[in-house]
Amino acid sequence: MYTFLSVLIIVISILLILIVLVQNSKGGGLASNFGQGNQVMGVKKTADFLEKATWALAITLLVVCLVASMAMPSRQSGETLKPTAPTELPAQGQQ
Repeated sequence: MYTFLSVLIIVISILLILIVLVQNSKGGGLASNFGQGNQVMGVKKTADFLEKATWALAITLLVVCLVASMAMPSRQSGETLKPTAPTELPAQGQQ
């Protein structure tokens, strides 16, 4: 289940990135110098859809991340970690 949620998080993130890149910038900056002053009919509805889709994907991403953190596999109480380094140093004469 955790693997499925991890893949779902990646897919939602990619979709969110694509939707944000498609949107027109509402602020000033460099984009306002090169854009047209008037908009064609129907562009407002597209912008509303993209904004709603952005909010929906962002909220979905937040919820899926919270569910994935709860579904994350945990270490059992009796399970111990294996040491990666030796626990004893070799004697002076032996190597």
